[in-house]
Amino acid sequence: MIDQVFEFVQNHPLLVGAFLLVLIAWIVYETRSASTNALTASQATQLINREDAVVLDIRESKDFKAGHIAGARNIPQSNLDSRMNELEKVKAQPIIVVCKHGQSSGAAQAKLAKAGFERAYKLRGGMAQWQGDGLPVVKK
Repeated sequence: MIDQVFEFVQNHPLLVGAFLLVLIAWIVYETRSASTNALTASQATQLINREDAVVLDIRESKDFKAGHIAGARNIPQSNLDSRMNELEKVKAQPIIVVCKHGQSSGAAQAKLAKAGFERAYKLRGGMAQWQGDGLPVVKK
């Protein structure tokens, strides 16, 4: 089988080179985006406790009601642009954006940063990681 891999690499060097280039670019992108303004669950907890950070849950209402971080505000990502004014009074506080798995919170965090929220962060791993770490959730 390994002979077939070497034969494929020899017969298709441009294809293999393009694949490696895309793979490296993807790894660099993921590494940079994961570390940019991303907080672990413990860092988020410290920010909530020490600086009264606002937790913004961008999941749909159904998911939010199934379990969320205590004190979190629910503004679904699809409504974020139209409901951004609800966050104006907490603009000076840190804001932690939470989604289901930590994948879509980056876009919402970028929107907040562009709107002038200087201390906007995202929760790495989202609610899945929060619950995976055994941290408490509230159901309403």
